Amino acid sequence: MTAQASRLTDYLEVLRSQRQLAQHTLDAYGADLLELQKLADGQDLAALNSLHIRRFTSQLHASGLNARSIARKLSSWRGFYDWLAEQQTLPANPVAGVRAPKKGQPLPKALGADDAVRLVAGVAGEHPSRLADRAMFELLYSSGLRVSELAALDVAPCLEAGHTAPGWVDLEQGEVHVTGKGGKPRIVPVGRPALDALRDWLAVRPALLKADPRPLFLSARGSRISVRLVQLRLKAHAQALEIPADVHPHMLRHSFASHLLQSSGDLRAVQELLGHGSLAATQVYTALDFQHLAKVYDNSHPRAK
Repeated sequence: MTAQASRLTDYLEVLRSQRQLAQHTLDAYGADLLELQKLADGQDLAALNSLHIRRFTSQLHASGLNARSIARKLSSWRGFYDWLAEQQTLPANPVAGVRAPKKGQPLPKALGADDAVRLVAGVAGEHPSRLADRAMFELLYSSGLRVSELAALDVAPCLEAGHTAPGWVDLEQGEVHVTGKGGKPRIVPVGRPALDALRDWLAVRPALLKADPRPLFLSARGSRISVRLVQLRLKAHAQALEIPADVHPHMLRHSFASHLLQSSGDLRAVQELLGHGSLAATQVYTALDFQHLAKVYDNSHPRAK
């Protein structure tokens, strides 16, 4: 056994006897230390510095290892060097201050254009609840509203003195006024199918209306519809259509943004329509746009495979 291998064995024995770690945890530490030894490629582990460790971290990241696994390896290595410093003189712990790459932000999940249209246009029936669903779903996709903004819409900008609605739809102008995060107002166009669905809903809305005349969308009890109820109705509708996705209202907002960006390429316009305070929040949709382009390439180019 080499001196280096002996040090690793001694350290694992300390973990077993003094810290009384479970065997599977010891196995994980052992695998992490063997990885370090492999990356060192014959170099004495005691001679490594932080530049070596940073390079090893970059190599692990480039190989496809996720941030959580890299962070675990760094923790294992850091503990080993803390112990090694007690056994011999080290200039410093080379792992100190080295961090794993940041966890990648998961991409928002969007429906394909065909599924999105099928979802919002596929609400059948003339029952008031079905007319409300059709209008809500069309409006979510047409204008990229947050579900909280949808539920807060009033039927008119002002029904009584001293009250201003947080949001409303102007059917004549074909636009929806909403108050977004941080109290930031914005105006978003509303497409023709959504406007038609809204008119159908408004024709039956008075029959359901109870005490509060303000809400645009009502539950079966005649009160303002809740965010949770919109979520449940949309999910049930998507399941009835056998759309292979866990559909929720924010997915329609993601679909709105992604499909606009695919068609226009205008990131600034999409930012304004979504009501994002910074362009960085909107840029995540460029990754979705590239995924769409890459899929078209893979399916179409004769040399893609």
